[in-house]
Amino acid sequence: MKPSLLASLLLSAAVAQAQTAPVKTKTKTEVAGTTVKTKAKTTAPAAAPKPAPAPSAEKVEAKANALTDNMRQGLNLTPAQTEKVRQINLTSVRNVETARLQYRADVRKLNAVVDDIGQSRLAMLKDVLAPDQFAKYQRKREEKMGVPNATGAQGNAAPGLPSRDE
Repeated sequence: MKPSLLASLLLSAAVAQAQTAPVKTKTKTEVAGTTVKTKAKTTAPAAAPKPAPAPSAEKVEAKANALTDNMRQGLNLTPAQTEKVRQINLTSVRNVETARLQYRADVRKLNAVVDDIGQSRLAMLKDVLAPDQFAKYQRKREEKMGVPNATGAQGNAAPGLPSRDE
């Protein structure tokens, strides 16, 4: 449910409804040597919003396939799992690339959208992977992202600071 909600949010942000804006027009006409000024207020459709930029299909598919192949090898995925993971990765990579193009000027918004995509991807992967596969995936992911493990965070002093014993 969460992935479809995220996809609909991205689509609704990309496809905005046309709005109307008031337009003022002034005209001058000359009748029998005198100038007559008239003002009119009308509503005209505002400029249509730009469609959301679409990422290159080849680039998205290449990234998703590389990610899936890496996961297949590292987690010993079955053929059925591999296909499900490929679809999850394809959707996630497409959404992230679209968000990068759409929010390149707003880094905070981009980070929030990418984080939401990542959370929904994790939830979908958890449904596809076996518990031991998901645990292994999480460990590898944390190592790659530089998340300290529990023993290192508790047992060692911060670099440059004296330990409690000194």
